[in-house]
Amino acid sequence: MLTDTHTHLYSDAFAEDRNKMMQRAFDAGIKRFFIPAIDSGYTEAMYDLEKQYPEHVYLMMGLHPTSVKENFEEELAHVEEQFKNRSFYAVGEIGIDLYWDTSTLEIQKQAFKRQIQLAKKHKLPIVIHCRDAFDEIFEVLETEKSDDLFGIFHCFTGTIEQAERAISFNMKLGIGGVVTFKNGKIDKFLNEIPLKHIVLETDSPYLAPVPFRGKRNESSYLALVCKKLSEIYDVPEPEIAKITTDNSKAIFGI
Repeated sequence: MLTDTHTHLYSDAFAEDRNKMMQRAFDAGIKRFFIPAIDSGYTEAMYDLEKQYPEHVYLMMGLHPTSVKENFEEELAHVEEQFKNRSFYAVGEIGIDLYWDTSTLEIQKQAFKRQIQLAKKHKLPIVIHCRDAFDEIFEVLETEKSDDLFGIFHCFTGTIEQAERAISFNMKLGIGGVVTFKNGKIDKFLNEIPLKHIVLETDSPYLAPVPFRGKRNESSYLALVCKKLSEIYDVPEPEIAKITTDNSKAIFGI
């Protein structure tokens, strides 16, 4: 059994064939799907997805860094309100993204820090989005470093030094389609990172693995990520699936 620890299954990209896409994932052995939030505009779609697949879909709640705008206080209030109404499996995806907009860095840091504190309050993991922002992410994590800070560094694409630093903050590394890219770089050192620190993800509909690179990603393609890790670590695919799923259970508590 495989676990997709990060997939936007509520995305409009799946509007035409969501049921068939889910069936392809089930057929490929993927039975657990952890769903990150973006902002209040997607909350109802996430809840609908959970109703449709209650045995397989596990929701997170949080404010994505690219949605941290002038109204971020309202958005954070929405996140907190959801936590009053029900439980979630993580606070995510949260973090800092300087690829799209560097002007919001200060409020992105504020939102990130407050959501880390929310996760601690609820004894939950965080799921980190980091784009062009390793130094800034580590700076915030350093201020919040403690035994109750833990989670996943989603879509990890950094260096081995950055991998080791992320792990030092009790983070697993979320490995997805980038590991199959020729210029993805992480495949060159990943086998130096013990498998106990790795979880698998697709980030679908984004970042499809080879040979689907550039096309819509979907959770069934997680099997291709598993296959690539099997080659990198020289470990059979069923063992990669078991270890990474066990790691996801350790993080999410289920």
